[in-house]
Amino acid sequence: MENNNNKQQQGQFQIELPQEVAQGEYANFAIITHSSSDFVLDFARILPGVPKAMVKSRVILAPEHAKRLLVALKDNIVRYENTFGTIKLPQQEKGTIAPFNINKGEA
Repeated sequence: MENNNNKQQQGQFQIELPQEVAQGEYANFAIITHSSSDFVLDFARILPGVPKAMVKSRVILAPEHAKRLLVALKDNIVRYENTFGTIKLPQQEKGTIAPFNINKGEA
């Protein structure tokens, strides 16, 4: 019995979530680049009337971890859609994945 408990604990680890990270950063735009050894994910926030997007967070992943993230994200989207319904994407122009047009707003 003790041997089984040791096996279970070997596959588990604890994650600490610092207070300053816990609230997260809102991002509505991501830029993904890669080299032979890394994937770089820059998460940015684009706001109406602001001419420049500000990168709020950068995550650098090994290619293996990027693929694991892809699989985990696909799995979570399937589970989300099974619970809440299909996520609908608006029609987009060819060659772009941006979800919005950037127009200057008026006050």
